[in-house]
Amino acid sequence: MKPIGYWLNRADHAFTTHMDTMLAEFGLTRITWQVLNVVADTPEATDTDIHTVLAANAARATLDAVIATTLTGDWTTRPGPGRIALTDDGRRRLAVVTDRVAAFRAQSMHGITEDEYRTAVSVLERMTLNVETTAV
Repeated sequence: MKPIGYWLNRADHAFTTHMDTMLAEFGLTRITWQVLNVVADTPEATDTDIHTVLAANAARATLDAVIATTLTGDWTTRPGPGRIALTDDGRRRLAVVTDRVAAFRAQSMHGITEDEYRTAVSVLERMTLNVETTAV
């Protein structure tokens, strides 16, 4: 049996590669999709909100570049200084992309029960907290 680190890295690579390929037709990547979801889920979102929520997913410079991409792609707009919101067109396009991502999630969950999924996430969360709270 391969160790958990192997499977974590392989899963992340597989998810990113597949999602990047699937989302390319929309001009998106996995991390861009994640940024758009933070904006969609956070009324009056700020760049700081995005950095905080996605800190484990990408470096600050990467997130700043992705935020800029969403602005130039007309997915988002700046309703005020440091604030970011979906445009009307961005909301419409995000709904189409959401359907594709739902299909991807269903594919990735094939043969896995909700209980198995919750257990896997719970175990990974506890392992992470064990490592993060242990002094080196």
